[in-house]
Amino acid sequence: MSDITGPVEIAGRTAPSRVLFGPHETNLARGRVLSDRHVAYYAARAAGGAGAIVTETASVHDSDWPYERAPLAALCGPGWSATVEACRPHGALVLAGLGHAGSQGSSAFGQSALWAPSRVPDVASRELPMEMEGGEIRALVDGFREAAALATESGMDGVELDAGQYSLLRQFSSALTNQRADDYADKTLLLKEVLAAVREAVGDRIIGLRLSCDELAPWAGITPEQAAELAAGLAPGVDYLVPVRGSAMSASATRPDLHTEPGFNLDLCRRITEAVAGRTLTVLQGSVVDHAQAQRALDDGVANLVEMTRAQIAEPGLVAKVRADEKPRPCVLSNQKCRVRDNRNPIVSCVGEPRSGHETEDPALEGRDTPRDVLVIGGGPAGLEAARVLAMRGHRVELRERADRLGGMLRLAANVGGRARLGRLADWLESEVLRLGVRVVTGAEVTAVPGGAIVATGSVAGPRNYSVHGGTVIDVVDLLAGASLPDGPVVVADPVGDFVGVGVAELLAAQGKAVTIVSQDQVIGTQLALTGDLADANTRLQQAGVTLAKRSVLREVHAGHVVVEDVFTAERRELEGAAVVHCGHRLPNPLPGERRAGDCVAPRTVHEAILEGRRAAMARERVLA
Repeated sequence: MSDITGPVEIAGRTAPSRVLFGPHETNLARGRVLSDRHVAYYAARAAGGAGAIVTETASVHDSDWPYERAPLAALCGPGWSATVEACRPHGALVLAGLGHAGSQGSSAFGQSALWAPSRVPDVASRELPMEMEGGEIRALVDGFREAAALATESGMDGVELDAGQYSLLRQFSSALTNQRADDYADKTLLLKEVLAAVREAVGDRIIGLRLSCDELAPWAGITPEQAAELAAGLAPGVDYLVPVRGSAMSASATRPDLHTEPGFNLDLCRRITEAVAGRTLTVLQGSVVDHAQAQRALDDGVANLVEMTRAQIAEPGLVAKVRADEKPRPCVLSNQKCRVRDNRNPIVSCVGEPRSGHETEDPALEGRDTPRDVLVIGGGPAGLEAARVLAMRGHRVELRERADRLGGMLRLAANVGGRARLGRLADWLESEVLRLGVRVVTGAEVTAVPGGAIVATGSVAGPRNYSVHGGTVIDVVDLLAGASLPDGPVVVADPVGDFVGVGVAELLAAQGKAVTIVSQDQVIGTQLALTGDLADANTRLQQAGVTLAKRSVLREVHAGHVVVEDVFTAERRELEGAAVVHCGHRLPNPLPGERRAGDCVAPRTVHEAILEGRRAAMARERVLA
């Protein structure tokens, strides 16, 4: 039996665990160079027990600039060396991620045409790329060779080549995008040439390959059957394979949010593992965030290693905590802070662990101080985090919560359709404050705030921009807390455009209600574009039979119907509805205090609430000192 926390040999090198921290966008680069923030980010996972760390995929040729802060391999030497130096004391193997996005890149930054095997417009950007000729293909192969050589000179244990969803190598391997009539009509040729060039450059160091094994486009794309044959042929030339799914045709498939169950690639990985028949190692990828599931996959022979990237963003010390039989901070798979490939350039982080991505800025929480008595008012995510941090620092903490249960809005959010995993974070925060000895008092209404207390008292219902002339209007918080609806169709008023309105509509539709969701936007749930769930969410709504009232603002509520107004034409129309569920912004609870955190400051996301709770705790400690 292979223990997930035990060592594994890869090409003659020993990784201290079978857990891989895979390549992903971070926006930590500055000037396309790996920064000191990258180094600290990877070092934290190495210290936490990661067996192998693959750095953010670097472009092997300057024709590729897929997002503004994408690393360029030619400039990564010093950053790679610094990462190796920081991770080596912990035993982790460090590999350089190498790739080229091809037609799935961006011409906005490089100001040049996108490279591609054929003139096939990208399905997302609609941009028509140039068809690569012999000179560009040779430059690409040389780019992989030179990048791999630089990684070797920089002390890396090897490289991982990207032939996954966002890659030019996948585009050459797929009939979706490769329509050539020359030698490269052989869809395996370029990948074989790149592997040969890289092997020449790295010698006996590790070569990993991230391979798209199901494009979810069976009419022309790579299928699992084709991928199994390809993997079997490539196996002797690589030291490990990471089977992934997805292509430009299925952008959310590789990194879906919490609507997709963890371990979605189990069957695909098993098929590839059987195809390579022990000639190379395989790595299970696919929202694997629970170590028990990862261990079962190893026990069942699905793979030899497991990629747990998002799990280690949420809990840098994942492997160490599993070894110590401690409960790691859960990953909720929301994608809200760890999916950062967009034009805002957000820095990678985690809703439950705000220090991720900010290791060089935020102080470590471990440590002890002179114990003092501290009161925290409010047991939502902000209050729980404040109490947890103060208790970790050695203080005597009392936490008072008005409700009968801790968790606040986080527990209510877990009742929204498809978001049950949020409850795991609430459970973990509650278990941590209890483990650390925080005195918890529930059912406690606080009307006067003692000096020095941290206030995290949440929010109250906000204003509504429509008039009510009868009928039933229920705030979404009351609905999620158990309020009942009358019989008849329901209108979900969604002026915010995030997961709440969409999730509530899904939830009510699943209960058999006739549901209409009203949004002023041209696409329902526009904020879900930031998590990658926008297209999938609209598909789910239509499959559930939800009526989509787009470009509309709710103006009047009457018994049995509502009036909505078109945002462009001001034309009004009536929609049937026995009740309205209001999903608008809420307002801060007005309880005053010197140090406030969470919704009592302004409407907060989970990440913002936890971050503010942590900052309030650290600020309170500085005053106590």
